Amino acid sequence: MPVTIACEPVRQPGIVRLLELSDAYMAMLYPADSNHAPDLDSLDKPEISFFVARRDSEIAGCCALVRKRDGTGEIKRLFVAPQARGLSLGKCLMQAVEQAARYANLSAIRLETGIHQPEAIALRSLGYVDIAPFDGYREDPLSLFMEKRL
Repeated sequence: MPVTIACEPVRQPGIVRLLELSDAYMAMLYPADSNHAPDLDSLDKPEISFFVARRDSEIAGCCALVRKRDGTGEIKRLFVAPQARGLSLGKCLMQAVEQAARYANLSAIRLETGIHQPEAIALRSLGYVDIAPFDGYREDPLSLFMEKRL
């Protein structure tokens, strides 16, 4: 089945459902004070590009690129629906985000992820390196912080 990735509005019923699944998954893994997922209102802003992966027109994954005033970007809400895992959609979403970040002349992409998410930690294979907490995050034994220079 063909996969497409495009920037789309975040306010769609299918996206809302996917974000609810993401929230439930994160709540199983981490306490509330270690969850840093922005809500729907926070994602619906001009400085955010919201990428949607569709498989045969069905929403299968998402990822947001937040463009920061310091010339960097932050990845938020990278999530692939359970039925679409194993299809490399996360990698495809990351490639789309990186392409958009380069187009926007961002100097780096950063992200915070949890220690119980091996798929996110595997982003190191795409050139992401560990860094100190950034942009208001604080040290948390359940969090990892990564960056890729562009």
